[in-house]
Amino acid sequence: MTYLLFVLGLVALFFGGELLVRGATAVARHFRLSPMLIGLTIVGFGTSAPEMLVSVQAALAGQPAIAIGNVLGSNIANILLILGISSVIAPLVIPVKKLWRDLGFMLLATAVIWIMLLDGAVMRLDGVLLIAGLVVFLVTAFLTSKVEDIEVGQGDVVQWKAWAMTLGGLIVLVVGARLLVNSSTELARAFGISEAVIGLTIVAVGTSLPELATSLIAAIRKQTEIAVGNIVGSNIFNIFAILGVTALIDPIPADPRFASVDMVWVSASALGLSILAFALGGLPRIAGVALLLAYGGYVVLI
Repeated sequence: MTYLLFVLGLVALFFGGELLVRGATAVARHFRLSPMLIGLTIVGFGTSAPEMLVSVQAALAGQPAIAIGNVLGSNIANILLILGISSVIAPLVIPVKKLWRDLGFMLLATAVIWIMLLDGAVMRLDGVLLIAGLVVFLVTAFLTSKVEDIEVGQGDVVQWKAWAMTLGGLIVLVVGARLLVNSSTELARAFGISEAVIGLTIVAVGTSLPELATSLIAAIRKQTEIAVGNIVGSNIFNIFAILGVTALIDPIPADPRFASVDMVWVSASALGLSILAFALGGLPRIAGVALLLAYGGYVVLI
């Protein structure tokens, strides 16, 4: 039964990802918004819904190792694993002129949470500051976004269908991720794997599967702005919103290893993506291979 749930979850993820990319692209065209903005907000935040659910539930259940490990592990997996796989399948172009501000927000969010974890806990006041950071990011993103000169053609999806596809895709992604996380966690516990490692790997990768499905499909459909914006927006949302909301519910004590080990990888992956974006203007296949090798090294380390 566990294996069946795993397969059903996988199918739901890729079906939901296809719906989400098609719907979000149609919404962007209708409102003449850039695919990058849609990727950073609707797609990026929407695909982070599983991380939000898992982290809040973990906090309420008194399991902070899974709550924090889920977010940090997801941010590592988003860049090293998901962008790695996506760029190996289809090299990604990163429009630095459009994304430099958002890469800066991602680096800022990473630095802020690292400083908070050095104290050994993310307190309620920290949660307020993180939520404030999210509000500043959203306001800045929409105020500085430019209307795209896009010609709306007869072949475009009708708007109510586009919104239905977008919302339906998000719901299917959340359900699929939940099925995969539950089944994978049961299998891992059967093999005696600790909760901290489960949070950093299986749960983190499991809740990042919507991002994987969405970015892969976007890359295949040549919607590279959505593929990259999805990951950057998701990483920002994971820190500002998920850890912010979780800390407001209940202060989160943090194991020292999060600040001394895992944050090094979170910061290195975020900084590495930014350097590649500015130096190469994207992620060629060789960069994707390097990202995948780095993720393999991280998994072996923990």
